[in-house]
Amino acid sequence: LVKISLLGADKMSVVNHIRKIREEKKIPQKEMAQALDVSRQTMTAIEKGKYNPSLELSLKIAAYFDMPFDEIFYLEGKK
Repeated sequence: LVKISLLGADKMSVVNHIRKIREEKKIPQKEMAQALDVSRQTMTAIEKGKYNPSLELSLKIAAYFDMPFDEIFYLEGKK
């Protein structure tokens, strides 16, 4: 078990590769939004990094792409 402490982390943010993966798989944004039961506007906000999806939605996205969670989402920033 590895524990990672983010206490004192400065400006860490969640980044995702959703748009890149979706475009590589030739999936229209509207189609993906419907499959995940969210609005197209929500998908746009997530892809642009203006909104972080809930853990539940993040896991649904990983399942939708049939990819490991950490290949889609990661932490970026200064410590």
